[in-house]
Amino acid sequence: MIIDKESMQKLEALGNKKVMDYLNDAIALCKPAKVTVITDAAEDIEYVRALALKNGEEAVLGTKGHTIHFDGMADQARDKNNTRYLLAKDVNWGMPVNSLNVDEGTKEVREIMDGIMEGKEMIVSFFCLGPTNSPFSIRCMQITDSAYVTHSEEILYRTGYAEFKRAGACEDFFFFLHSAGQLVDGKTANIDKRRIYIDLENNRVYTVNNQYAGNSVGLKKLAFRLAIQKANNSDWLAEHMFLMGVHGKPGRTTYFSGAFPSACGKTSTAMIPGQTIVGDDIAYLRNIDGKVRGVNVENGIFGIIQDVNEKDDPLIYEALTTPREVIFSNVLVNNDKPYWLGMGVDIPETGVNYSGEWFAGKKDDAGKEIPCANKNARYTIAIGELANADPMRDDPQGVHVEGIVYGGRDSDTTVPVSESLTWAHGVFLGATVESETTAATIGQEGVRVHNPMANLDFVTVPVGTYIGNHLAFGKQFDKAPTVFATNYFLKNDEGKYTNGKLDKKVWILWADGRVNGEFNAIKTPIGLIPEYEDLKKLFKDNLDRDYTEKEYNEQFSIRVDNYLAKMDRMQAIFSKIDMPEEFTAELNAQIARLQDAKAKYGSVIKPELLK
Repeated sequence: MIIDKESMQKLEALGNKKVMDYLNDAIALCKPAKVTVITDAAEDIEYVRALALKNGEEAVLGTKGHTIHFDGMADQARDKNNTRYLLAKDVNWGMPVNSLNVDEGTKEVREIMDGIMEGKEMIVSFFCLGPTNSPFSIRCMQITDSAYVTHSEEILYRTGYAEFKRAGACEDFFFFLHSAGQLVDGKTANIDKRRIYIDLENNRVYTVNNQYAGNSVGLKKLAFRLAIQKANNSDWLAEHMFLMGVHGKPGRTTYFSGAFPSACGKTSTAMIPGQTIVGDDIAYLRNIDGKVRGVNVENGIFGIIQDVNEKDDPLIYEALTTPREVIFSNVLVNNDKPYWLGMGVDIPETGVNYSGEWFAGKKDDAGKEIPCANKNARYTIAIGELANADPMRDDPQGVHVEGIVYGGRDSDTTVPVSESLTWAHGVFLGATVESETTAATIGQEGVRVHNPMANLDFVTVPVGTYIGNHLAFGKQFDKAPTVFATNYFLKNDEGKYTNGKLDKKVWILWADGRVNGEFNAIKTPIGLIPEYEDLKKLFKDNLDRDYTEKEYNEQFSIRVDNYLAKMDRMQAIFSKIDMPEEFTAELNAQIARLQDAKAKYGSVIKPELLK
């Protein structure tokens, strides 16, 4: 009997026919040797942790609670090429979309998954996106043969068995079916048959022949795509955003959300010293009693570990180097201790990493040197393990969001921080985010890409509809959140970064001061920017650093030609998309302001000329 009496009783207690139908279909398709049902109970969660070690998917490290997981050499990042939407009909998205007919795609992936769990244990678990028993809650059912995937989800998400029990026969939930596939030396073997198919017609996901969490942990970015569609069919927003509490003054907390593409400082912003974190990656925003309220969809962090060091990211570093539950992935292990790129300590010359036994100078089959740790190596940790976890992070009604920050990776144009002129201009700033590519996705690094709301990879409705819903969302409120744009990666003429990594604290505290009416600002063609004296005081009070007027002018002078070149790129992109008239008006107004300023002040405008 592949499913024992105890597991069957757990299922029957839910009283949900759709749950049983999904499970019976998965058993018939994948043909596991055993089926185990996991509830919210502590002993069930401990069973999953132990199974990940027993299966060799994780190994114990020297610090209590720390484990290591390795993905295969060709399984180190999100796989865009093999991630496809399954659709019943063609949709004019206004952007390149990798999609298949739902019948064709379902048939293909099910053929790949036929018998894929033979000899393996199938794990059935239940989770909740967002706080439980909340207007934000979305229930999820997960089936996988990977204890590592389930263990990761137990850290990253709130358990949801009780949510399913509370909902009874309700069929409104997301479903995920995953298999790591055939394993060789513990790594997925059939990478050529890797598929990540997101069925937008039926709110379900098939993902197979992968282990890297960005592809395999269904509740992460795969569920996010389903939620974006759900939100855009209603009047709320599902966004690629952190949520944080900013403490500009003792006793005051102002909540901000923020969208940054991968590896652009998103997690480190949410973890700025002296502030509190609600979440670092995905947020739902709703109108509750006339206010924008937001929740963290997740309960943990799946963060890029490269360059996390004691100096630049003290809170994260402390959490990763002391006893608590952490899964490290694709770092170097030497003497049961993890090491990663940019750690700020001496790296051993030998050890074990995602390539197997590693030594300095080791090369892959193409003759390329293998680093000690992958650039996209990660850590998985519960937010409750962090010293700066916000006390309101589990509030079922969410936190009151008063500011929104959009950031990209831009070396030559965008100033470090600016404030939008209006809500509509703020939506424009979010929609025109550009960022240089990094190791977080498979492909070439250093290419500048347009990434509206830092969400291009995940949007599951036409771009014009998505932007239109943002514009409409803000109109629901007497006082919509104030919108800011940030850029931590501006370089000077010598090609050097104009800011240190900790400077982001000043930018977010300035934004907090603006929301709370504490600072004046200079109106420029691209928005409102700080006055020098305010930044000088913020740098001295918070970083004990003398911020010079030379630095200020270097960072906040408006590079008009570069902004106009960006607007040319935006016009070329948006002219091919059916965009709301309100957005087009914002684009044209931005261009006109820049052209007028250039005619009056020249190609580079120092702030003092506009004050």
